Amino acid sequence: MALGPTSSAVHITSSGQHSSIRTPQNIVVHPVALFTILDHYLRRTDQQDRVIGTLLGRRTESEVEIRSAFAVLHSETDEQVAVDMEYHRTMYELHHKVNPKEAIVGWYSTGSNLNTYSALIQNFYSLDTAPHPAVHITLNTGIVEGEEAGVKAYISAPVGVTPKAENCVFVPVPVELRFHDAERSGVDLLVETQKSGSTSQQPIPDLEVLEKSIQDVSSMLDRVLAYVQSVIRGETKGDPAIGRYLMDTLGTSVGVGEEIGGFNGSLQDTLMISYLANLVRSQAEVSARLALTAAS
Repeated sequence: MALGPTSSAVHITSSGQHSSIRTPQNIVVHPVALFTILDHYLRRTDQQDRVIGTLLGRRTESEVEIRSAFAVLHSETDEQVAVDMEYHRTMYELHHKVNPKEAIVGWYSTGSNLNTYSALIQNFYSLDTAPHPAVHITLNTGIVEGEEAGVKAYISAPVGVTPKAENCVFVPVPVELRFHDAERSGVDLLVETQKSGSTSQQPIPDLEVLEKSIQDVSSMLDRVLAYVQSVIRGETKGDPAIGRYLMDTLGTSVGVGEEIGGFNGSLQDTLMISYLANLVRSQAEVSARLALTAAS
């Protein structure tokens, strides 16, 4: 799909909402979708200032949950923007076979620039999300000097007496990053990379990540030990919920102990077999010597 230039500019608002549309109260982005966008941006060609892709997830009356995303081929010039619709359709069909409960909820782009082409692409995705408005996520990677990394979410509404695809209002909506405990390490790595102030935004070396992880675990163990000792001394009233949680967490230690016990038992069996073999060999030698003595 190739869209030509237009004389109209997209209208962008920083506050307020259009009165004729129902907007979701909150946009939730999962780290998987965020990592996909970052990976797409890092793999871009030198001619691309930004990349775009499709957002997939689930929608409720008050919230849009973005669970995953995939890249879409496109190109932008001063004359037109082109989006590979066939690639978009094929990728969604393949994704739908694996995750039938996830639907198209919008699209993403890197950078913070919203222009006429953004409005045209927004109109294209609105056809897939109708009757709901398409969600547009912009991810500023922070690689360009002077720009702050961050995620913003928008929906759009047409403006004018005779609305056109290139004329719309982008309305900001609240957005949050929601992740599980298993995904915390990846998110922490991105945050630490941003805090490091590196202009290349390269990930922290593996050894530094391992060192920090060990320090975090050691600090957590110290806090747990201090709490347990305080409870034992009667300085702090014990919380049954915390006690059960600690028992469940340390339950793996029982498994380790059983494995060690099994290893020790196996080792003892091996030593016993070796001892019995030596004893039999000694008895055989004694019997042979007695036989030689009797023969002489």
